[in-house]
Amino acid sequence: MPEGIFQATGRRKTSTAHVRLRPGSGQVFLNERIVGEYLRRESLEMILLQPLQLTQTRGRFDVHISTRGGGLRGQASAACLGIARALIQFDPAMREALKRAGFLTRDPREKERKKYGLAGARKRFQFSKR
Repeated sequence: MPEGIFQATGRRKTSTAHVRLRPGSGQVFLNERIVGEYLRRESLEMILLQPLQLTQTRGRFDVHISTRGGGLRGQASAACLGIARALIQFDPAMREALKRAGFLTRDPREKERKKYGLAGARKRFQFSKR
């Protein structure tokens, strides 16, 4: 197993997360704040930490995540992908389990742009016959 810092990037919607894994005591920081303090919801914290739980490396790494763009849910999902990619750098044997769980797939869904003459991307204004 290689020693050092493992870096990766994850994206989701308009969010980008740069992840650094460093061998340590298991502390997780998101934008230089403790992850629970930043995300404020346990469900989002669970999403973010799923790859570590699956590979049973929760207490082995200090995780430093820098996120930009989007909302908290998008940032948590982007960080999840980044953590999974960084874990593969640490141990390529983890790829199989992470891939099977779906943590290595970038969610391609993006917000559709608004079109002129419509209320939104697809929604129309109310039709009035008279």
